[in-house]
Amino acid sequence: MKILYLDCFSGISGDMTIGALLDAGGDFSHLQKELQKLPLQDEYELKVHKIVKNGITSTKFDVILKNGEHVHSRHGHSKHTHKHSHDHDHKHHHHDEDDHHGHTHHHRSYRDIVKMIQEADLSEKVKSIALSIFKKIGEAEGCIHGVPLEDVHFHEVGAVDSIIDIVGTAILIEELDIDYIKSAPVPTGSGKIHIDHGIYPVPAPATLEILRGVPIAQSDLKAELTTPTGAAFAAVLANEFCDLPSMKVMKVGYGAGTKTFPDHPNVLRIILGEQA
Repeated sequence: MKILYLDCFSGISGDMTIGALLDAGGDFSHLQKELQKLPLQDEYELKVHKIVKNGITSTKFDVILKNGEHVHSRHGHSKHTHKHSHDHDHKHHHHDEDDHHGHTHHHRSYRDIVKMIQEADLSEKVKSIALSIFKKIGEAEGCIHGVPLEDVHFHEVGAVDSIIDIVGTAILIEELDIDYIKSAPVPTGSGKIHIDHGIYPVPAPATLEILRGVPIAQSDLKAELTTPTGAAFAAVLANEFCDLPSMKVMKVGYGAGTKTFPDHPNVLRIILGEQA
């Protein structure tokens, strides 16, 4: 049986997961080709490169968003992301009718995203994994904002980012032929973050809601280590939470986050192995 262990000692986010899966042998050209089956090709570009984080060579995966004349990388100070520059994939998905100050961002509803994934020419396994993860995020956002799941809206740019991270992860899990997923307890970090609604504690409300039922690991780092997307990966994909299990190690992958800490590599390590 082929096991994937999520060693999320520095938290988990969408881009860290894809970076780690690519680093462990996932095929980037296959990922690109499969993602082109979604009607989003004109909205983004993918970028992958090696980066050294505190002495560890890891793979950094980026979704560069094309929005009119602007290219929003995930480090943008734009309205649909956090107001600070180092946190990228916290696509806190709001249903509020806020004023976009002349921006032409639209919203994508949960219903729209489900329809898009269902209608794409992707395998049933990829669709099933992606829809389960989106449902987990949508339910959490609906719970926090007090709206039914079907009425949850995702800021367009955040939604594109989420869709790529979530469907992309499903594509790579299928490609790597993984039978069973285990995860370490999930550290969320501590401190405060700025999101569209104001200053919030870490973990952000949606992240904490998604992690209901998941073992959380205490962390003194004053940063948001786990994002809603990353939390949903752990909550939906992992069949159990444990220390490193008995297995014959085949591949190890390191996916880089955007933060840099003085004495702590901000990477997600994944371990692929065989278990009898």
